Amino acid sequence: MTPSSDATLSFLSSVHPYDSLPQAELATLAGQIAQRRVAAGETIYEAGQPLEGLYIVQSGQVDVFDTTGHQISALGPRNSFGERGLMRDGRAATTARAATEALLLVLAPETFRALTEDHTAVRRFFERGAAAAPARRSDLSTQKVEALMARGPISVAPDATLREAAGLMRDHNVSCLCVVEGERLTGILTTGDVTERAVAEGLSGDTPVSGIMTPGPFALSPAALGSDVLHAMLERRIGHLPITEGGRLVGIVTQTDLTRFQAVSSARLIGEIARAPDAAAIAQITANIPSLLAQLVAAGNRHEVVTRLVTDIADAATRRLLRLAEDRLGSPPVPYLWLACGSQGRQEQTGVSDQDNCLFLSDDARPEHDAYFAELAAFVSDGLNTAGYIYCPGEMMATTPRWRQPVRVWRDYFRGWIAKPDPMAQMLASVMYDLRPIGGNEGLYAGLQRETLEASAANSIFIGHMASNALKHTPPLGLLGGFATIRSGEHKSELDLKMNGVVPIADLGRIYALRGKLTEINTRARIVAATQAGVVSPSGGSDLLAAYDLIADLRLTHQADEVRNGHKPDNFMAPSSLSALERSHLRDAFVVVRTMQSALSHSHAVMS
Repeated sequence: MTPSSDATLSFLSSVHPYDSLPQAELATLAGQIAQRRVAAGETIYEAGQPLEGLYIVQSGQVDVFDTTGHQISALGPRNSFGERGLMRDGRAATTARAATEALLLVLAPETFRALTEDHTAVRRFFERGAAAAPARRSDLSTQKVEALMARGPISVAPDATLREAAGLMRDHNVSCLCVVEGERLTGILTTGDVTERAVAEGLSGDTPVSGIMTPGPFALSPAALGSDVLHAMLERRIGHLPITEGGRLVGIVTQTDLTRFQAVSSARLIGEIARAPDAAAIAQITANIPSLLAQLVAAGNRHEVVTRLVTDIADAATRRLLRLAEDRLGSPPVPYLWLACGSQGRQEQTGVSDQDNCLFLSDDARPEHDAYFAELAAFVSDGLNTAGYIYCPGEMMATTPRWRQPVRVWRDYFRGWIAKPDPMAQMLASVMYDLRPIGGNEGLYAGLQRETLEASAANSIFIGHMASNALKHTPPLGLLGGFATIRSGEHKSELDLKMNGVVPIADLGRIYALRGKLTEINTRARIVAATQAGVVSPSGGSDLLAAYDLIADLRLTHQADEVRNGHKPDNFMAPSSLSALERSHLRDAFVVVRTMQSALSHSHAVMS
């Protein structure tokens, strides 16, 4: 079936990386695309089969499975799939099945290859996706034990009594205790030991643990692999495995830990969210995000893969809440579009995120319709807060009437900010230039982004003010080249890897997008596109990209470590926790950011 070229063109204009193509080439591409409608449960292709082409989901949901039948992706509108096989031998590397009735656009293999050969940005987009795809599933057997183990296991001394040990197990809801002398592991006591060696034999509650425990238990080091744990448990028929380093107890791995690790995946969480009956159920699912983040980082995924998968979960939660809101309130009186801004808009969410969102309403909306959309916004925003995406402190949410308006009002907002770039306008524009549609009628946003970029780029005064605003967040470098850490308070002597690390780079990326009229929203994609478009020099773009990757990866590694240590993830890291080499690299990365900020400041000083 051949779709309408105009309809396909409109759709592709909102899909990355096709939105980066010149309009004439995009129109030509739209005319070459076929359309395929699939029923719920229908297999689109099997692993090993020749591929019909590259698929783009226009509507509905598609699940992708690896060769073992494990689900690795849950794809919705605007997602592509099939590129791994096309970039190799033309045969499918996975199996794709429609989870719901779906409408797919299909680019023939020769069209896809020509597209990637002619456009570097498109080729790199799919190369990154193809490289990241195998890592979407974290393989338990190749995981380091330090990523699997529970740190700080509950322990007792050998002379502790059976009664005391049983009380500890009950109070901490654990099935084993490590027996230590000082920090050295000497034995292990499990609920099985208590039952079989104590209760069954009628031992007194005053019996010392040393008389019941398993002495000299088998242990592994944190550097061992998950396969070592699995093999040891199967061969020795044990369910608890202490982890030691130089004889010192540092953690423990249980069968429960292994089951929990295998159960957590972004695809599974999204699938469960899609069926959740209410916000409380969604919250139980999103509570797994910290574990997922730690697992993804431990598997060696780069920051842009981890944050994309984490953001996909927030998107799914938002769309589910929108559906639940409509079920409760009835059909909307006019079309609407829910958009995210901030880190969700840029697809850069980590284990610490608040919510930033807004509503675009059809220009047919009348004042009496606002009651419906106010209730819808409150339902969704409250639900997101319940699910762990806390309310925006600045009330940059659809619950605020100002951010819940017809498209014509939004168009006036952007025109006003560009025409009169006062400090408030700069702040608001910096947030709203990161808008990304999440749920609803995407046609309400079509064209507005390009229109706004054109107007922004044509106003050098506005760009200059935006650039000055972007330079307010600076990397934490002291006068003598050292780190300028936080001076007082809870995070004294630490670095804020968000506000002084990734945010300055996100600000730079946004300015590059404005200067080059680039439609990319993700920070990394903006830097790549700006370099290719000549907005940034090749050397400057390459250095900034490397600096961003290092800082963003380090931030996620820190958050993953916090999760594994039983803490809530945050953005504050002590430089002393890094090796001398790591501190040197981080300092160099901050110097690059400061250099690029100086270059931006100088270029706008010259222009003015």
